Amino acid sequence: MSWALLLGLLGALLLLLLLSRRRTRRPGEPPLDLGGIPWLGHALEFGKDAASFLTRMKKKHGDIFTVLVGGRYVTVLLDPHSYDAVVWEPRTKLDFHTYAVFLMERIFDVQLPHYSPGDEKAKMKPTLHRDLQALTDAMYTNLLTVLLGDTTEEAGGWREMGLLDFSYSCLLRAGYLTLYGVEALPRTQKSQAQDRAHSADVFHTFRQLDLLLPKLARGSLSVGDKDRACQVKHRLWKLLSPARLATRAHRSRWLESYLLHLEETGVAEAMQARAMVLQLWATQGNMGPAAFWLLLFLLKNPEALAAVRGELEQLLSRAEQPISQMTTLPQKVLDTMPVLDSVLSESLRLTAAPFITREVVVDLALPMADGREFSLRRGDRLLLFPFLSPQKDPDIYTDPEVFKYNRFLNSDGSEKKDFYKDGKRLKSYSLPWGAGHNQCVGKAYAINSIKQFVFLVLGHFELELINPDVEIPEFDLSRYGFGLMQPEHDVPVRYRVRP
Repeated sequence: MSWALLLGLLGALLLLLLLSRRRTRRPGEPPLDLGGIPWLGHALEFGKDAASFLTRMKKKHGDIFTVLVGGRYVTVLLDPHSYDAVVWEPRTKLDFHTYAVFLMERIFDVQLPHYSPGDEKAKMKPTLHRDLQALTDAMYTNLLTVLLGDTTEEAGGWREMGLLDFSYSCLLRAGYLTLYGVEALPRTQKSQAQDRAHSADVFHTFRQLDLLLPKLARGSLSVGDKDRACQVKHRLWKLLSPARLATRAHRSRWLESYLLHLEETGVAEAMQARAMVLQLWATQGNMGPAAFWLLLFLLKNPEALAAVRGELEQLLSRAEQPISQMTTLPQKVLDTMPVLDSVLSESLRLTAAPFITREVVVDLALPMADGREFSLRRGDRLLLFPFLSPQKDPDIYTDPEVFKYNRFLNSDGSEKKDFYKDGKRLKSYSLPWGAGHNQCVGKAYAINSIKQFVFLVLGHFELELINPDVEIPEFDLSRYGFGLMQPEHDVPVRYRVRP
């Protein structure tokens, strides 16, 4: 490298560092914290443990502040009363598309012409809502195929594995078969065995990519990780190629509609395969971890487990057939599980930690619920982190770190919706599914799938911790911002079919 080039690079770096230090807080702006490292600012702390870092910043600055993170100025809002002012603001002022497209390209290598996440969701939402019962019925059938088929093939007796591996594998495999299609119709023992083998291949390959996802998003892969990520992606693109999917039976209308949308917008088949991998993660990537935490909380809380079992036994006593003969779980039954609903809500409150982000498109004034107003600069990023508030806020929830299975139940057994902060009723007291324009369009399908999984596991199996005294594992801190947290390590369990 020539001295001139080296001096040029050093000069550019110095200029960048000087520019990053020039910013000062203007009147009307949130508190500004640049950190101690030029340009990087608080990037290392934020990346290491976002929740702890933002908790510390909140104690220092209050519920709105701006921090420097890797050259970007990020304004963090942690007042749940003020979230609506952000999540429903039009794209012309606060845009959530830019960051979504950035992650889509960086993680999944997907580039779609004229891509608009809002337009895509608008196309997908009617299909998911209109076909909810069909998807729910198919999911029940495929959960039976995976759960009972795997157990039968393993023969009788206890089977041991990690609870996360068990939950994630069953739900993603069944979800894949539900949305992407099965081997053949009518189903035979042979075709169901093929479905189990193929879906297991998809899951194990997908899981390798999922474990690398935080590093992919942050661009921090090692050389070895890059090679592995490349191999795994190519394997998934082959498994989910349009040509392969065309041979599958009973594909969901959602899949047909999405593939047609890609074709109509001129997306090549190779890029369609990449989009299929992206959608597999978007539709299935959080249900397994959600079910893991729910079942773990139940196994660690005998009173909660007894309450859920009691509710399921009541439902079965009113059913027209025993669980061994049930081929579907009607929506009216899924909608009458208040105890399980409360357990799911409480589990999600404790473990769902997505970032809700917006790019500030124009200089604007952000109104707060308490009457204050703060100026936001064009080019900055705005971040909401509901995991800290409302979900872990001690002003809203008593003992917010403690799992309480009936926290979302009133004394009469109905759903509790009234929660307060600073004497005012909260509109949003838990936000595991996102909010506003980018709320999860598959929420109802995901909730139904998790509840069916729990219903089938508790109804068909004896499930227990291998070590009853095992501690609930800490979070894998790298997963903050991506939806459901995952544990630092799995929890061994054993299960067998009820005699």
